[in-house]
Amino acid sequence: MADSDKPLLIKRYASRRLYNTETSDYVTLEDIAGFIRAGREVQIVDLKSGDDLTRQYLLQIVAEHESKGENVLPINVLTDLVRSYTTEMQSVVPQFLAASFEMLRDGQSKMLENLSAIPNPMAAMPGFEAMRKQQEAFLQAFMGGIPGWGASGPGKDSADGQSASKDDELAQIKSQLAELQKKLSRL
Repeated sequence: MADSDKPLLIKRYASRRLYNTETSDYVTLEDIAGFIRAGREVQIVDLKSGDDLTRQYLLQIVAEHESKGENVLPINVLTDLVRSYTTEMQSVVPQFLAASFEMLRDGQSKMLENLSAIPNPMAAMPGFEAMRKQQEAFLQAFMGGIPGWGASGPGKDSADGQSASKDDELAQIKSQLAELQKKLSRL
């Protein structure tokens, strides 16, 4: 695209065809949705009258995605939007929605920044270290019965004194597994 700082100008002809002024070709609503998903601002104008039709076409894109089963907007949100057109709340709703989406965009970008700053994003999750230790204990207990694997890893045979600790670890893992199964069954 030529200049991504300026909105991409799309002209609607009398035949209702949409013309991309940058690439000099006709585009579809799905093409326009693709431009927007790629981060490009789009402006759609009527060639004859010069009227800005951007809002109308963006609503049409949303309606088409909703009709295909890609439900993004819950029924209660759609209902509230319709209600807002008939009340004094009409002036507040657009500002509220704009502020909400701005917060969402900021939150997403901050989350992506935080994830890229952490070498292993999972390590920041609460309980990750405990889960890692449980998996390690399970693998040690499981692999202990395989030749070449001892309690300490591959190639290390377990000593006689470690068999009792292996049994304890295995019992502990079994009880934790039973607890998890109980919690899952309650859900």
